[in-house]
Amino acid sequence: MSDIPYLLRAARGEVLDRPPVWMMRQAGRYMKVYRDLRDKYPSFRERSENAAIAIEISLQPWKAFQPDGVIMFSDILTPLPGIGIPFDIIESKGPIINPPIRTQAQIDNLFPLNPEESLPFIKTILQSLRQEVGNKSTVLGFVGAPWTLAAYAIEGKSSKTYSVIKSMAFSEPAMLHQFLRKLADAIAVYVRYQIDCGAQVVQMFDSWAGELSPQDYEVFALPYHQQIVRQVKETHPDTPLILYISGSAGVLERMGKSGVDLVSVDWTVDMAEARVRLGKEMKVQGNIDPGVLFGSQEFIRDRILDTIRKAGKGGHILNLGHGVLVGTPEDNVRFFFETAKQADDMLNF
Repeated sequence: MSDIPYLLRAARGEVLDRPPVWMMRQAGRYMKVYRDLRDKYPSFRERSENAAIAIEISLQPWKAFQPDGVIMFSDILTPLPGIGIPFDIIESKGPIINPPIRTQAQIDNLFPLNPEESLPFIKTILQSLRQEVGNKSTVLGFVGAPWTLAAYAIEGKSSKTYSVIKSMAFSEPAMLHQFLRKLADAIAVYVRYQIDCGAQVVQMFDSWAGELSPQDYEVFALPYHQQIVRQVKETHPDTPLILYISGSAGVLERMGKSGVDLVSVDWTVDMAEARVRLGKEMKVQGNIDPGVLFGSQEFIRDRILDTIRKAGKGGHILNLGHGVLVGTPEDNVRFFFETAKQADDMLNF
């Protein structure tokens, strides 16, 4: 058995018998053990920033399903207080940033991220996860991308229209670009810190960049993906980076220009078409509709095999096209992992 974890081998480009498998949001509300813990610790920030609790939550799906990837339990907004943007997360409402970032003075007052000082729990979480899973699984870190973090900070909360940040983008672009540059610098520092603390792969979520037109994606999102990747690769060239965008069908080829090692494809794109559009060199992750996990086990199996066939041999990490949905039957999640791990016996490449 290799001393390099299976998912990391695939992310580095090794052709394996089957694709490694993990799920976005694999730790969370669909699991009874998580809901029981949430009742005990109702504050999301306590669950994600108290290292002992976050480690326990991160390992819940590992203990239940043995995925090939264990992702630390955290939030994309976690580093923001470290640059001067406080936030709260209200159950059933989501993140609240008050006051939102709306002025030049607020942007000028932001400071560089010092993760050793503001995020010491991240080191404890990642080091403990590496120790716990050893070479049996790959430990993933994750960060939010600048456009999505800026959208939360400027809107002050979740949004359906993104009208406040788009108003700034289209009427005061210089101010927004300054903010995005500062966020990109901070996120690059944060990615490097996660790697130094034990993350073997890091996924960047630009969840809301799919709300941009392709031409605006090239102006307000892509350059900052490239800035982060460039800065991280200068110091950590061998750590694979993944980029995920929800609703990415319109910007898929542009995601490939970010410099990341893998593009995580959502379920609105056929996997075979995604491989063609991204080119043979780009590795992919995904892209099963999370709703499939509400289907029969026969349907789940057929969709797994179809996706693996379409992705082809090598360069693919099996995942959902978005996070596990609340209410997903745990037995179906277990079946998903078991089937994925036996896929090489069912397929003839």
